[in-house]
Amino acid sequence: MTDLLWFRQDFRLDDNPALMAAIRRGGTVIPVFILDPDGEGDWPPGSAGRWWLHHSLAALAESLAARGSRLVLRQGSAAKVLDALVEETGAGAVLWNRRHEPASVERDAALARDLKRRGIAAESFAAALLFEPSEIRTRSETPFKVFTPFWRACLERGGIAAPHATPRDIPAPRGWPRSDDLADWALVPTTPDWAGGLREAWTPGEAGARKRLSAFLRQDLAGYETRRDRPDVDGSSALSPHLHWGEIGPRRIWQAVEHAAAEAPELRSAADAYQRELGWREFAAHLLAARPEMPAEPLDGRFADYPWETDRKALKAWQQGRTGYPIVDAGMRQLWQTGWMHNRVRMIAASFLIKDLRIDWRAGEAWFWDTLVDADLANNAFNWQWVAGCGADAAPYFRIFNPVLQGEKFDPDGAYVRRFVPELSQVPPKWIHKPWQAPEAALSQASVALGRTYPRPIVDHGDARRLALAAFETLRES
Repeated sequence: MTDLLWFRQDFRLDDNPALMAAIRRGGTVIPVFILDPDGEGDWPPGSAGRWWLHHSLAALAESLAARGSRLVLRQGSAAKVLDALVEETGAGAVLWNRRHEPASVERDAALARDLKRRGIAAESFAAALLFEPSEIRTRSETPFKVFTPFWRACLERGGIAAPHATPRDIPAPRGWPRSDDLADWALVPTTPDWAGGLREAWTPGEAGARKRLSAFLRQDLAGYETRRDRPDVDGSSALSPHLHWGEIGPRRIWQAVEHAAAEAPELRSAADAYQRELGWREFAAHLLAARPEMPAEPLDGRFADYPWETDRKALKAWQQGRTGYPIVDAGMRQLWQTGWMHNRVRMIAASFLIKDLRIDWRAGEAWFWDTLVDADLANNAFNWQWVAGCGADAAPYFRIFNPVLQGEKFDPDGAYVRRFVPELSQVPPKWIHKPWQAPEAALSQASVALGRTYPRPIVDHGDARRLALAAFETLRES
């Protein structure tokens, strides 16, 4: 008996329910990954995502080889490729871990029906979340719209299963079907080689994920509550890309954090704060399942008529980190260099695009999708709608981040700005977040020439805030 194990965004051997089920069936297992961009609907992986995918697949192939197996790579329609592999191998079952994006849900349901109609077993398993989106409901059996009661219901439900251990070996067939060469897919263009900063910042793969988790628990969990909002220090776990690509499972992280708090009870509050962040990830998936239009349409219908600006020059300045607001520019340059941005700065940069420039949140969502290594459909759409004020559990529209005050509060000495906006590295802390207000002598001493070495602000924040609120008032009156 032979079974096909279909990997998607679950590139790990640890706590992989589909893998364990395949092994328990008692036959041989053929792991396969199918590159099927059309199957992703409107959201195939972006540039940074393709870079991560390439290296994560390479790491997965090495892990499988170390256990006597291998990863078969194929390209094309998932349904057609699996049909071909079933014919080639005589497989009696196809097993996979569930994804929750609307296009994947629709594809998987159709595929399962077709396989079962032909007498091929098709089984899917929960691996990406602590709770499946359909498990958590209000008392009236409807999806939650607000995070706090949602997370309370999750905690009251409890019952988070212990993660599966990593199998020592994986039963291999005598003969293997043909596999593509990963390099031939050209997921990462070699000319130009734009990914140098990504290579320096990340180690894709299961081993990299476990190493990052270990470092977070050892070095950063203790100060998580106060340091997580500070982009100038390493206070976050930076596990989001590993979670998105399934190189580590949320149950493994939950268990590790629980163990750390049990070993050191003084960490309980920090552990709760971090687990609450995992809860926001769960909530985003919960909302996407309930509102599959979330990536493309405002959940608050009033915003369908919002008078967005179409200033391409301003959008480009934001994308390039050339807005003249140092904390915004530092975040956008960090994103371009590393494929990641600190969460606090994501909110500041998003607020600036939506509220100061009045550019449609979907333009920011698309840019993040292409440039983030952790670009997750549910999280990306949810967070952009949250900042825009048009989501199910959104920040009120009048909450408009002041980029100067945010910088002074969360990057008080300017260390974050100095790292990613080096042309301001010599500006005194008093002026680092508002160089346009600095005396000419201070700028000259710091070798800064506004308008030449660093741009002046492309908008006045006070004026922009008033215009944004006035635009919102038109919605309230309609």
